[in-house]
Amino acid sequence: MEQIKVSSEADKVEIYRELLPQLESLVSGESDFIANASNLSAALKQALPHASWVGFYFMKEGELVVGPFQGKVACTRISLGRGVCGTAAAENRTIIVRNVAEFPGHIYCDPDSKSEIVVPIARDGEVFGVLDLDSAAYGSFDSVDEKNLERVASLVEGLIGSTSRRR
Repeated sequence: MEQIKVSSEADKVEIYRELLPQLESLVSGESDFIANASNLSAALKQALPHASWVGFYFMKEGELVVGPFQGKVACTRISLGRGVCGTAAAENRTIIVRNVAEFPGHIYCDPDSKSEIVVPIARDGEVFGVLDLDSAAYGSFDSVDEKNLERVASLVEGLIGSTSRRR
């Protein structure tokens, strides 16, 4: 069994510096995509104290469907262009929201969520999912999270092989 270890007193930069190689090791040698996504969401939730919810949504029949996650019960399906997840997927760009109440059309899956970051996961330019993190505090996510979570998304992209295998 893998154990994720990061310094409890570390700042965000140091947490990611310690965490990213462990995430790569965690999925190394495992070929099952869902098992890897499950462990990645658990590891991120364990290591990132500012995240209250961590998970994946994957494209299925033109909409995002909840995948492996850690946290409270989630919205099951999200239309492209709707909420932070649907907008990030439709625009194929990372979105950081400091206050979810100020995001037009925000979907309140968890009423305690105050801030959010959503990173698209794409292969060959086609979005096949998103990595979504919520926080119970305002302004929890920043460019440090963006840069490092985009690296996690790249790791997930490498696990998929090709978008045609996911359908």
